[in-house]
Amino acid sequence: MNRLTFVFFGALLAVFSSSAVPCMLYDQAEPVDLPEVLRTFDGRTVTDVGTWETLRRPEIIRFLERNVYGLRPVERPADLKFSQTGADEVVLDGRAVRKRMCASFSGPRGAWRFGFYAFIPSSATAESPVASFLLICNRNLSEWADPELKKRSEFFPVEKIIGRGYAALVFKNTELASDSDDYRPHLCPDGSVRHFDPDFTNGFYACWAERRTETSWGAVSAWAWGASRVMDWIETEARLDAGKVAVVGHSRGGKTSLWAAASDERFALACVNNSGCCGAKLNHVAVPLSETIGQDNNNNPHWFARSYRRFNGRDFLIPFDQHWIAALVAPRLIYIASASYDTGAGPWGEFLTARCATEVWELYGAKGLVENHLYAVGRPFHEGRIGYHLRKGEHDLKLEDWNNFMDFADRHGWRAKCSGPAR
Repeated sequence: MNRLTFVFFGALLAVFSSSAVPCMLYDQAEPVDLPEVLRTFDGRTVTDVGTWETLRRPEIIRFLERNVYGLRPVERPADLKFSQTGADEVVLDGRAVRKRMCASFSGPRGAWRFGFYAFIPSSATAESPVASFLLICNRNLSEWADPELKKRSEFFPVEKIIGRGYAALVFKNTELASDSDDYRPHLCPDGSVRHFDPDFTNGFYACWAERRTETSWGAVSAWAWGASRVMDWIETEARLDAGKVAVVGHSRGGKTSLWAAASDERFALACVNNSGCCGAKLNHVAVPLSETIGQDNNNNPHWFARSYRRFNGRDFLIPFDQHWIAALVAPRLIYIASASYDTGAGPWGEFLTARCATEVWELYGAKGLVENHLYAVGRPFHEGRIGYHLRKGEHDLKLEDWNNFMDFADRHGWRAKCSGPAR
């Protein structure tokens, strides 16, 4: 089928709710005019790791900072400090230790702090440290990732993670940059739609700048920055293997975990769950009913830099695509996960990003996505350094997703002894 056929088919499917239409019905479209990840902006073809690492990878990072995520005013603040907000607590019938931590720092215009939690297997020692999964939580913490463990949730299954021999860490994204519904479009009494465009003149952003510019960082970059600060702390905790840390996110959190691992090479694995448009979903392909760049920018004007809005309505024409961002993780590990009824996220487009990024892993002599069977529900791809699965179900982060993440980590030696640096 050509692109027009898929668009027409997508219009027919629009009469159904997203929960009623399995994405498998309209898969198999191929990318159109896909920008080459291994061709530099001045037209040179990249054929070796040296050119990728010294030329192509840095120019992609610079491009994305200026045109998508925004420029960060700082990486690790000079005065970054960590403090414990309570004594270590033995939990889960003695199987784990819970630590309550706080990161504090300041910018030229103010100070800020945010909390995070770490659950470490009781068996972990400095001589035998364990690998970790760090969740960027974009849902209500007490409901979906309760650090008190009074309410258990598949969204953050601490007991299961500990039972597999891994540490589980979590922080709430809005303890850094806001993700308020106040930024979303509002219907006015006269029938018009009002689009908010926050100036970032207070809260976390105000520590660094007086006002928001076209290339100021958005919330996705700020949340990813927060994950890197937790990584700073992990490097100080002897019971955690700093060379085996996975950053995990769902939905907009998945967009964040992708950028966190792309921009911080200390993360050895990115778990990118149901991230959709502006996450792991390829744009240069017809995936009916999936979200668009314009929808993400208009409905969530705080997520990305204002400069990203110039690509609104140009999904098929943008001069880059999401496989570029995934490729920045090479030769480390990345896992992209989809759900069969998550039409908004466009699972087939997420799978294609895994496929199209593979050539960068091959530069390193490594396997990227190994397609040793058909794309289908319940048939994960775990053999290469790019993992993927399509879970049957809705837009969510479920135990099945976590089990696949941990199976993938197991397969790549994460249960072995301390590995040292990620690269």
